[in-house]
Amino acid sequence: MDINQDTGYLLKRGVAEIIVGEEMMKLLRSGKKLRLKEGFDPSFPDIHLGHMVALRKLRQFQELGHQVVLIVGDWTARIGDPSGASVTRPMLSAEQVQANAQTYMEQFFKIVDKEKTEVRWQSEWYGRFDLSDVIRLTSKFTVAQLLARDDFSKRFSAGKPIAITELLYPLLQAYDSVAIEADVEFGGTDQKFNLLVGRELQSMLGQPPQQIFMVPLLVGTDGTQKMSKSLGNYIGVAEPADEIYGKVMSISRDGLIMDYFELLTDVPDEELKQFRLSLEAALKTVRVSPGGVTSLNPMELKKRLAREIVAQLYDQKAATEAEERFEKVHQSRELPDNIQEYRISFNKLTSEQAGRAFIDVSRLLVETRLAESRSEANRLISQAGTTLAGEVVTSRLVPASTVQSGTVIQVGKRRFAKVINTDVETAK
Repeated sequence: MDINQDTGYLLKRGVAEIIVGEEMMKLLRSGKKLRLKEGFDPSFPDIHLGHMVALRKLRQFQELGHQVVLIVGDWTARIGDPSGASVTRPMLSAEQVQANAQTYMEQFFKIVDKEKTEVRWQSEWYGRFDLSDVIRLTSKFTVAQLLARDDFSKRFSAGKPIAITELLYPLLQAYDSVAIEADVEFGGTDQKFNLLVGRELQSMLGQPPQQIFMVPLLVGTDGTQKMSKSLGNYIGVAEPADEIYGKVMSISRDGLIMDYFELLTDVPDEELKQFRLSLEAALKTVRVSPGGVTSLNPMELKKRLAREIVAQLYDQKAATEAEERFEKVHQSRELPDNIQEYRISFNKLTSEQAGRAFIDVSRLLVETRLAESRSEANRLISQAGTTLAGEVVTSRLVPASTVQSGTVIQVGKRRFAKVINTDVETAK
């Protein structure tokens, strides 16, 4: 990619705001190898497509020869950061941080080039901090400046508590930029305050202020709220190819398809323009638009989108196979070929009531790993999200006669398990 030929793709597509745009262009044209800061809080180990928006930009900069510096927030993870949420993130032990960081980096390098990434841990510099260092850092900013952060401001106005440790978080994140001498810091629009603090602190300490590169927040599969694991509207980058494909196909708002294409794929802008016109024609339920563009079924666009995303995270073969399995299971209503089998003693799940034998389906879901807990299993049953041999389960207890060895259980649209009764085999 040549910055002088294709600045539009790098600095406009998938970009919410750059501070300061002219300075950024000057840096890129200077020929300097830029240090690109990307930090992460290892409070949680998983990356979803919402994170992928910024990571794809990092990869594009790497292809121009620039250096990504990944900062593991092992120190700030022990403080907690609201990051626009109404509750603070939990403090973690060093062991939890290490485990989460390892999982995170495995997923991070599915997108970003590992060979062109420098990994730094905050404890490298904060491990040497003493009280005098903390006081010098806090003296650079006022309480009023920190309360300007939107989340802090709302909580303060509502009379909700704000811990002093939380007020320290933007300062610590800002000092990360000083420690690694960042030229550019990447983040979502919800991180704007913290990114600006880093820029200001660098100037105070005699460094050139970092440029700020913000990407849009990706709306989740529910079509309304920001993608988030806690909201259940996410698509994880480490999920199986079939799961990623199926979740893309489940996007609830057709108008969101083009946002995903723009932020998560390399499909050329000109082709996206045609997609957009075709989708608009389809949503208006007309066969041909005034410009002569034939309408395109949103289902076909979703399939193309799903293939593009799976191919990035796996390969083209995985994308093609995921599509074939999706069509077989969800369009032709056939069972998949590779259903996981679980060998279980039905007797252990059976109880008697009024002289009849019943099997506890909630325990069956846990045994087959279709639910992580009995409470989750009961929720799935209550939402009519579970079937046995194609029949919807409406109660936790079902007659034992309805569950035979070899019965297929389905949860949601994409999860299947086959149960083999070991009691029958023992009796033989």
